[in-house]
Amino acid sequence: MQSVLDSLRRWSVVVADSGDIDAVARYRPRDATTNPSLLLAAAQDPRYRHLLDADPDRLMVNFGREILRRIEGRVSTEVDARLSFDTEGSVAKAQKLISMYEALGVDRERVLIKIASTWEGIRAAARLEREGIRCNMTLLFSFAQAAACADAGVTLISPFVGRIYDWHKAARKVDDIPAEDDPGVASVARIWNYYKKFGYATQVMGASFRKTGQVLALAGCDLLTISPELLEQLAAASGEVERKLNPETAKAQPLQKIAMDEKTFRWEHNQDAMATEKLAEGIRRFHADLEKLKKVVAPLLASAAVLGAAGAALAADAGQVTVYETTPFPLVQMRVIKRLWIESWRSAFDTPTYRSAEQAAAAFQREAAARGGDAVVNFGCYRIGERADALKCNGTVVKTR
Repeated sequence: MQSVLDSLRRWSVVVADSGDIDAVARYRPRDATTNPSLLLAAAQDPRYRHLLDADPDRLMVNFGREILRRIEGRVSTEVDARLSFDTEGSVAKAQKLISMYEALGVDRERVLIKIASTWEGIRAAARLEREGIRCNMTLLFSFAQAAACADAGVTLISPFVGRIYDWHKAARKVDDIPAEDDPGVASVARIWNYYKKFGYATQVMGASFRKTGQVLALAGCDLLTISPELLEQLAAASGEVERKLNPETAKAQPLQKIAMDEKTFRWEHNQDAMATEKLAEGIRRFHADLEKLKKVVAPLLASAAVLGAAGAALAADAGQVTVYETTPFPLVQMRVIKRLWIESWRSAFDTPTYRSAEQAAAAFQREAAARGGDAVVNFGCYRIGERADALKCNGTVVKTR
């Protein structure tokens, strides 16, 4: 019997909601989405160290291009959350991101620009769509946002099922809400039915799922962007998925078309306490994670500069190497470095705390010499909490055979 994930693909386009490039490739989604929160985690993975850049826009584009090499469809790349109330700034940032992709040989049709679903963001998206820049409207929680996006002719919207569920679960003071009573699921179904009834071309992509039941309750939605954890659960289970959203049923819904001008938008959105709160919280969270991303990347790039020459020289060697992984964390699957054969295992010691990347680099070079190694590669550091002088560093000692 086929997996639940494969059965789901009959009704909805499956999208990977992750910055983990290997996870994206593993589950064969058509499209993929990223955001500052997802890239914050991915940037600290040694496998993706070569994609880092001091310019956050360049970093996001680097990850986006790498993801596009593993999927057939599109990748979504997000505009800085600080521009959520700046129409002109959002347009300029989107144009910059698309130009960066195109400079790398990526067609703009393979990129969706993610913009927060504020009134200003929706106006920016309307302009960008007319320029041939496709938009994915994110942080969408209210029907007013969805109606305004449809009127603006945007390519795609991403209503956040899980965050709506979180808010109502807390408000009701319960541990769970079943799918049939889930306000997040109901919100996406209502939006999808409205779009199909009135013939809007804008696609609906359910997002931010907390459990597989929410995903399956929306089978038939245009797209569903799903985390690797939930994709794994769906792939491991067997069974047939029943279609829940149907165009014919949508056309029979007793819905009225709404004219959404700015005054109506602001009033209707304001009347939804959950949507007002979650939109503001989401903008703050994405901004905070972007700032964290900058802080994480800075020491990693500094350490790479210190050890880059040694690593490059070693990578040019055609010999085989033995790798001693000097990290306190469990090993992840290591990829083969160009022209090198790799063995890997954990060392018996934990890495200490250092006050600078340079100090850590010197210590790791001493460790390499003590083990009879030639150099340290895959070296990187990350900050501990809010302390500016506390770093944890990982490295790989290598020796040419």
